[in-house]
Amino acid sequence: MGILNFFSGKDPEDYEKKGNALFETGAYGKAIVEYEHALAKLEKSAPWDDDYRHSLRDKISSSKENLAQEHEKTARELMEAGHTEDARQYIELALELTGDSQQQADLEKFLQQLDSPKIEAIQTSLPNFEVTDQEDEAQDQEDEAQHEPLDHKQEDEHFTALIGTLPEEVQESYRGYPPDFRIGYVALNRGDFEQAAEHLTRAMQKIDDPQSYIPLELSTACLNLARYDEAIRLAESFLKHHPGVLPAYQLLCEIFWETKDFDRAETLLASLPEELAESVAGYLLRGETLYQAAKYSEAKAFYRDFFKKYEWHEAVARAQAKNHEALGEMANARYIYRDIMDQCSGCHARIDPYIKQKFADLSFGSGLNTSEVLELYLSLAQEVPQNAAEYYQKICRIYSSQGNEAEARRFQLISEKYEKKEK
Repeated sequence: MGILNFFSGKDPEDYEKKGNALFETGAYGKAIVEYEHALAKLEKSAPWDDDYRHSLRDKISSSKENLAQEHEKTARELMEAGHTEDARQYIELALELTGDSQQQADLEKFLQQLDSPKIEAIQTSLPNFEVTDQEDEAQDQEDEAQHEPLDHKQEDEHFTALIGTLPEEVQESYRGYPPDFRIGYVALNRGDFEQAAEHLTRAMQKIDDPQSYIPLELSTACLNLARYDEAIRLAESFLKHHPGVLPAYQLLCEIFWETKDFDRAETLLASLPEELAESVAGYLLRGETLYQAAKYSEAKAFYRDFFKKYEWHEAVARAQAKNHEALGEMANARYIYRDIMDQCSGCHARIDPYIKQKFADLSFGSGLNTSEVLELYLSLAQEVPQNAAEYYQKICRIYSSQGNEAEARRFQLISEKYEKKEK
């Protein structure tokens, strides 16, 4: 049984009637929501009723087309008033909604008209992206340095840096454990799980202390080695002595997700202490359990409940966007990623490249080849150079879709150079 059942209490006909009333008043967006609720309820209560399913889908499609026309009208009014950026957002919304090929062509032409001045500005201000031999050599030297084994002094410095973010009392405990723990902990964070498990096991054997944190770290190594039974035993043993340590619950949930034991994960989370249960982390664990169990609609409703009770939170917004993607609701996911970027810009914080790429890729996949998407891919190519070939290839395709074959060819050559560099 899921944590929440969003679609209980009403028949599909109830949602449809509400949708019909909203449609008649021109509230097409709200009508779409009600029709989709009706369709979701139908899939649960009467999945064999194909005629009703087709009827609801037709009503959803009709509502979307009407809403798309309204958005286009609003966009043209905004453009005439000089509000280009606002107009662009309405055109993007209309493109997401309409399934009419002629309207899509008209909207894309309108979007190119809006973006033309900005694209020209980008073309004249692009830096030189050529990769020099010196840069290649410097990168190779850096990569080699990263793979060199650490000496004892470096290992001590690395260990000190790794535990620096832990609570002071935990740091004190970690510094007091045998040398095997330090070696194992550094190996664990380096991704060498075999060595980590070996040394952490030795350290645990030397420590006769039920309050020790070593089982938690060893359990993490076992999870990564797919030694699930051992990982569960160690984590559950740790929780008996540390019932308020959230990372132990997170670790057990990861094990249960990996082993598809979602009921066991829900049972564990039902036992969370109240303080942890009401924390953002507690909500994220419960929501992620629903997501991992492919209960995407329940997860979406669960996170909606969070936003009704609490203020906006980026981590929950990211999780909700992921649910929308799983449900095929790409426009909704894109709006959330846009909101996250706007929040970062508003407080002058650096935007996570992951969020930039999610927004850019969803826009690109929807055919929204705007100057904003170009700028994001250009920025990503500098921030995440290991993926530069992919970003430049997409820039090439955007220019090609805009009919600018000269720039498309230029970025095709840049992309090919980066592909050779990666090999």
